[in-house]
Amino acid sequence: GEKIINSFYLLTIKRMPFIWSYLYDNYYLIKKTRKIKEAIHYMNLRKFETLFNNFHPDAVVTTQAFPCGMVAYLKKKKGIHLPLVAVLTDFAAHSYWIYDNVDYYVVPSDEARQKLIDKGVKPEKIKTFGIPFDTSFNKDLNKIEMRRKLNLDPDLFTILIMGGGQGLGPIKNTVKNLDKLNLNFQEIVTCGNNKKVYSRLKKKQKHYKKKMLLLSYAHNMEELMSAADLIITKPGGITCAEALSKGLPMLIVSPIPGQEANNTSFLVGQKAAIKIANAKDLVKVITDLYNHPEKLKALSESAKRISKPAAAEDIAKLLSGL
Repeated sequence: GEKIINSFYLLTIKRMPFIWSYLYDNYYLIKKTRKIKEAIHYMNLRKFETLFNNFHPDAVVTTQAFPCGMVAYLKKKKGIHLPLVAVLTDFAAHSYWIYDNVDYYVVPSDEARQKLIDKGVKPEKIKTFGIPFDTSFNKDLNKIEMRRKLNLDPDLFTILIMGGGQGLGPIKNTVKNLDKLNLNFQEIVTCGNNKKVYSRLKKKQKHYKKKMLLLSYAHNMEELMSAADLIITKPGGITCAEALSKGLPMLIVSPIPGQEANNTSFLVGQKAAIKIANAKDLVKVITDLYNHPEKLKALSESAKRISKPAAAEDIAKLLSGL
């Protein structure tokens, strides 16, 4: 079931994003398909019940709306008294999260909190802790030292280009367009699990003028972000939360409709990010930020202002008190 859902999601956002735009937070659709959703929950009921009986959890934390609904349904049908905590990993809340049997919602922003309240969630159930991420991002890593560790020029302006774990977004075109710029900078490019993009860039790397550290899936993202002056990325919630913790200015490319579009609106509204419209716009914005360090600094300060570095710790404290 999970594989089918993930495959459908990836296919939709890559090939038919307009469908995802229609499905995402569509209250009319949610209302009309309630019976179908309950049927799916019922079909998975025994599997979840067996899992719970074998594992004996003290609490359940969900970071996706679908399993949140499954556990809420199990609690309702079987009368299980087990704390259920829903942790939202995007900056906006949506209707698929709303269930009576959720004990606490952890949200990243006051805006998300208010949306849940507007949809009928009791305020005392909502904790504005932020999006949890690995605590290694809270280490104060020196920019110059990190560049040396990565065999980069320690004194050169550094741009991090990434497309999340799936390596989505216009990574190849971004690299190609930046290479034409008559500015003195270097690049860190991470391709995630997208082997095709990595392979194509690897073949062309020797022809690029800019110095480039090219990586597939990176396990040292806290070091890469610490080495960078700005990041060009798709606006996945956790990636953005990590970048905020580093005070890293964000240039957002190709947000998919739904959660990424909402993440973009939030971050741009908070002046922690700039949305890039097209290749020409990217060149213009990078040139402007490169030549005006004070604008880059303002973005960085806004990022630090809205960062919630203690999110994971606060969630752990909440769970230990249940």
